[in-house]
Amino acid sequence: MDLSPITREAVLDAMAECDHIGRDRFLERYGFERARRYFLYHDGVYYDSKAIVGVAYRHVAGRPLAASEFSGGQQTVGRLVKRLDFKVVTDEPPLPQQRLLNLLGTLRVANTPDGPSRHQPITLLWALGRAAHHRPRMVTWQDAQAELRSLMREYGQPSSKATPEFPVLALARTDLWELQGHEGPIPAAHGKPINWLQEQDPSFGLTAWAYELVAFDRATRAEAVDTLNRLFFDGKIPDGLLEEVGLRRADDAVVPPPHETSALETYLRLCGEIEAAEARGDHDRTRHTAREQPVRSSAAVKAVLVRSAGRCENPTCAGQPNDVTKNGGPILEVDHVQDRASWGRDHPIQMIALCPNCHAIKTRGRTAEQLTEFLQLEARSRHSAWVSRT
Repeated sequence: MDLSPITREAVLDAMAECDHIGRDRFLERYGFERARRYFLYHDGVYYDSKAIVGVAYRHVAGRPLAASEFSGGQQTVGRLVKRLDFKVVTDEPPLPQQRLLNLLGTLRVANTPDGPSRHQPITLLWALGRAAHHRPRMVTWQDAQAELRSLMREYGQPSSKATPEFPVLALARTDLWELQGHEGPIPAAHGKPINWLQEQDPSFGLTAWAYELVAFDRATRAEAVDTLNRLFFDGKIPDGLLEEVGLRRADDAVVPPPHETSALETYLRLCGEIEAAEARGDHDRTRHTAREQPVRSSAAVKAVLVRSAGRCENPTCAGQPNDVTKNGGPILEVDHVQDRASWGRDHPIQMIALCPNCHAIKTRGRTAEQLTEFLQLEARSRHSAWVSRT
């Protein structure tokens, strides 16, 4: 079977359909089994590569391919998706905890007369501290540069200049880091990138999957800190650095009793209820008010609020994340990124908790279209991070 007519846009459309109806329904609809060896990795989510390619064929030829019509191996599907600039992962994806530690362990940093440069580790510790306290995932260059420069001046290698522009850009070449809100390609970290950062003022921080993992998994966060300590601080990471980035206070926080249901357990239970309802066809029902509308799942709203931990999930939120209602509850509105009234999926994978200001921008702001696309990826990445932690 000639797969060459399949385009990148067709693959993206197939992935969007999989997101919209869910993995199990997608595979059942088109007669594919779960991947066992080759996965397509895109925007923090692993897809069944053969199924995606088979459905993508429909977008260019008018019909999907059946699983029996083509091979899903490296020489067919693997070669196609690589040509279309997608990433192929072989074998089962690693658990996110191991993936995080592997990425930290393979960081490429410059050597100084005093040992490995500490600029990237300091920047990552700063980001881990933000996650530990559920602060907004991404920060603008203008808002972060002074704090990072101060940390590097105090705790970097004696022979190193305090230059946060280098790690901010160098980390963007890894799967740990994200840069948003800029035009054109990201420049190389060497040279004089500070002019680009000052002009573009991008937002940056941990990728959604890494942020969610360390924000809600204290043990993994501690392992991440230990890995950076061992590799870059000779096992003697300064207490003052941990204190300044908020990791010392996070590690001293009270741990819930063992018998208490965790946020992860609650989230997975609610997602299970939602997906069982989808399989029964409950989410295809309508209700009649002044007009006919699709039913909405209360379990989906509860799951998103559990995931949000009371904070706006727009990673660039510039509001007041610590504000609460008079009763002490979070001031959040759960939004269907793809409108439920237009039959957007009623599932946390495409729902997001927003503060009133971010919700208003997404609904009627000048940048609503760009924000909607951004939040679609954010919701999907956050959900994927939670369900992959088991």
